[in-house]
Amino acid sequence: VADIGAGSGYYTVRLSRRVGATGRVFAEDIMPDYLAGLQRRVTTEGLGNVTLALGEAHDPRLPQASVDVALLVHMYHEIDQPYGLLLNLLPALRPGARVAILDANRATLQHGTPPALLECELRAVGYRQVAFHPLEAGEVYLAVFTPPAQAPAPASIVPCRGEGGR
Repeated sequence: VADIGAGSGYYTVRLSRRVGATGRVFAEDIMPDYLAGLQRRVTTEGLGNVTLALGEAHDPRLPQASVDVALLVHMYHEIDQPYGLLLNLLPALRPGARVAILDANRATLQHGTPPALLECELRAVGYRQVAFHPLEAGEVYLAVFTPPAQAPAPASIVPCRGEGGR
């Protein structure tokens, strides 16, 4: 499991326990200070199945074919280069992988992502939405996507317009 935008590791710690000794959690973030703090936490809690990954705004920099589930919790709206990130995530995803995004149903400037914008941006890179679950009276949602079988050419990606965001 990849915890994209792991921050302080709230989900990383829980995922580590969930996947157990035979599983692996990649805690990815673009902020070195967050990863330094998370490294201390991982060491203190003895989480031997967690690997930290320093990504970039456009690239999570995860090992190839290493991820069954990529989880992005309340951070998609913070991504400066969503098309680049989504494109560069593809090599890390194994066959049958899922990308699960939990975010607030509001404008990106209000720290959320309108569901139509999310679906449009992922579709532009070839992902297909396979589930959508409104949570907390529709104020929050969980959207699940499957990746494309083949990465699109970057020049073929058409940015979304008029979907209530960026």
